[in-house]
Amino acid sequence: MSHPSASPAPTSHAQLRSIDLHSPWRWLALGWSDLRRNPVPGLLHGFLLTGFGALLLWAARDQFWLLAGAFSGFLIVAPVLATGLYHVSKACQGGRSAGVGEVVMLWRSGDRRLVTFGLLLALAGTGWVLTSAGLITLWSPVAIQKPADFLRQVVLVREVGLFEVWLLLGALLAAPVFASTVVALPMLVDTSVPVSMAVLASWRAVAEHPGPMALWAVLIAVLVGLGMLTALLGLIVLIPIIAHASWHAYCDLTGRIGVAT
Repeated sequence: MSHPSASPAPTSHAQLRSIDLHSPWRWLALGWSDLRRNPVPGLLHGFLLTGFGALLLWAARDQFWLLAGAFSGFLIVAPVLATGLYHVSKACQGGRSAGVGEVVMLWRSGDRRLVTFGLLLALAGTGWVLTSAGLITLWSPVAIQKPADFLRQVVLVREVGLFEVWLLLGALLAAPVFASTVVALPMLVDTSVPVSMAVLASWRAVAEHPGPMALWAVLIAVLVGLGMLTALLGLIVLIPIIAHASWHAYCDLTGRIGVAT
């Protein structure tokens, strides 16, 4: 999604806003504000991504490992597909409104960096599904083939063990994905830096602000979980709020100053 106005990576630490445990809440408030100011692109993204996720989950509803793969793939690839909303927030920050047509033009311009990054994230999702399958296959006393099997034999068992280890493993694998994307995705939209530099900046931001970034990761997970509990319908609004908020997180973490584009 590179375009002529792309700029070098913002690296001036003199411009950094103070990041603390209040910052993630402020990012969400700013994300909500961006959605209210320019709702059409955000709600369209939310509707299309939620519909796509619902289709995937419906198609894999009777096969647990297909369902797990579809679920993981949706959670990992959705942030890449929502990157057009970073441009909308960038425009709002610069005092103007970016419509759907402008977002479509950016996507049509193409950006190999985002394609490459999306493929790497899809590979990470596949790795999680295979690792999860190996753990449950080796540990579970019965074969897990359907979602109901996983619920009965893994989630609802009285003994502490497999489910807790499965959750811990998922968290350990999700952490580096989050650290690699939280700044990198908006930076790839905003600047012309290579993927490696964007990922390095993302890891540096997480390392410098571990507490606020851990809270930000938890908030994203909770909001997505709440959206899932509403039969995915809540994601229509929550996806754009999270995407817009992620832009403001990127600005604070890198010291980017909003200017008209």
